[in-house]
Amino acid sequence: MKHILAIMAALGAAALVAATALAGTSSRAHARASGALVTLRKTALGSVLVDARGRTLYLFEKDHNGVSMCTTACIAYWPPLVSHGTPRAGTGVKQSLLTLGRTHNGIRQVLYAGHPLYTFVGDKHAGQATGEGLNNFGADWYVIAATGQKVEASGSTSGVGSGYSGGY
Repeated sequence: MKHILAIMAALGAAALVAATALAGTSSRAHARASGALVTLRKTALGSVLVDARGRTLYLFEKDHNGVSMCTTACIAYWPPLVSHGTPRAGTGVKQSLLTLGRTHNGIRQVLYAGHPLYTFVGDKHAGQATGEGLNNFGADWYVIAATGQKVEASGSTSGVGSGYSGGY
C-alpha cells in the first residue's frame, strides 16, 4: 500500500512540474505576443509606419532623446503607442530600431529610431494621415518612414493634414 501511495505521489508531483512548465512557456509566449506590432502601409505620403490596426504613427518634433513631451491634454489627441511586451516589427520595419521608453506617467511607449510613437484621433480609418504637418502643443507632427525619418508632404496631398483642429 505504501508503495502505491509513493507512486501516486510521484505521479502527482510530475504532473505539477509539467503543468508549471507549460504555464511558464505560455506566459513567455503571451509576453512576446503582447508586444505592439509596428508595420508599413502605403498611404498618400508613401509607405509609412502604422500600428496593428493600420493606424498611422507619428513623431512629435518637441520630443528629445526618446522622451515624450506630449502630456495631459496632448495625449487626448495624440495617444502614445504602448506595449506590454517587446515591440514587434512587421514586414519592412527594422526590429533593431524598435525600443520601449516611458512617458511622464510611466506608460511603456514604443519608440522607433528614438522617436516616441503616437496615433492621432483625427485619423478615423486605417491609412489616414490627417495629422501630417499639424502644429499642435508647441511643435509639428509627422508620419514616419521605415528609415526612422519624418515624412514631409510635398505640395497639397488630398486627405493629408486636412486642418483638423480638434478644439485646441
